[in-house]
Amino acid sequence: MTAIPRVRVAGSAYERGRQYGAQARDRVHRSVQAYRHVFAYYTGWDWDTVRRTAAGFEAPIAGFRPSYLEEMRGVADGAGLDPADVLAINVRTEVMYAAKARLAPLAARTPPAECSAFAVVPAPGQPGATLIGQNWDWLLHASQTLVVLEARQDDGPDFVTVVEAGLLAKAGLNAAGLGLVTNALVTEADVGAPGLPYHVLLRAILDCATVTQALEVLQAGPRSSSANYLIAHAGGAALDVEAAPGDFTRLYPLYPDQGALLHTNHFLSPGLAPVDVSLWAMPSSAVRLQRLRAGTGQPGRLTLDHFRALLADHADYPHSVCSHPDPADHPLEQGATIASLLMDLDAGQAWLAAGNPCEVPHEPLELTWPRTGPGAPGLREPAAATAAHRR
Repeated sequence: MTAIPRVRVAGSAYERGRQYGAQARDRVHRSVQAYRHVFAYYTGWDWDTVRRTAAGFEAPIAGFRPSYLEEMRGVADGAGLDPADVLAINVRTEVMYAAKARLAPLAARTPPAECSAFAVVPAPGQPGATLIGQNWDWLLHASQTLVVLEARQDDGPDFVTVVEAGLLAKAGLNAAGLGLVTNALVTEADVGAPGLPYHVLLRAILDCATVTQALEVLQAGPRSSSANYLIAHAGGAALDVEAAPGDFTRLYPLYPDQGALLHTNHFLSPGLAPVDVSLWAMPSSAVRLQRLRAGTGQPGRLTLDHFRALLADHADYPHSVCSHPDPADHPLEQGATIASLLMDLDAGQAWLAAGNPCEVPHEPLELTWPRTGPGAPGLREPAAATAAHRR
């Protein structure tokens, strides 16, 4: 796999988007073309139908953070696309659910499982780093659309995210010391009803200065789809939030067990209201969680080296933590680990493997903002992020 291109943007929401679209033009076009094929295969919908359905999410986004629509409009202008195309790929998760809810004959076609994630925090008053990371597993085309997006913002903390070109955000960290990783989930309530989309909420979390603010973002309005949000902050705060479609009553927080939070692609909360169908859709999730637990159960402090080894684990291959294509699957159903990300939030450092971590080493991601974390020089005051959150 070739290196993931680096995209650096700055300025207002529209200007950041325009720079993003211009710098990643070829990959943004590739994202749109890839999802044309994905939607046609999984749902039978043509692109005009996808765009019409995606338009239903414009109003919820406008009521939540209109600047994100400006950002998407900038991406479209910079890449030479219709804004409807960029909106469609940013709500790909929700449109997929909407289509499959209406097209039962194709419902047996399920995309590959997404992601094995972790966070580790020290006990209060004890030494140790706040670590967070994941393997991101997805359709094979994503290896040709990924970018590392680094944004210097006028209205929030600077951030970096590893993301499919044209989308607002995926996993990453920001200059306020907050880190985010994520997993796909699915319940019987995932029918694609318009609400706050998954990738928009990921972007909003990266605008937060604290874990508490991130939880407030997830409570800000009805969410359209299920997802898991694993959030941590330099100095030891960490929270895993399992979210089903709906309002704040369908958020299910999980807490570190002996300092570790581990998650794959099914709900762990006992009080879930809608029926969880994640293990039907993504059956490899169970064994991957077992391997994460086995790899973190030994006594002693967990380090990045532990997780470098764990994220390259091949138990239950090819459906392993380090995921590889299953040759028995249709080409459009084959998935793999597209990227692997490790972050030390106290040090304000990140490492990225552009592909399977069994084959590609984690290389340092040089960050251009000042180092963050308790006692670090140059820590940006969180007022800008707080103001952005309140808008």
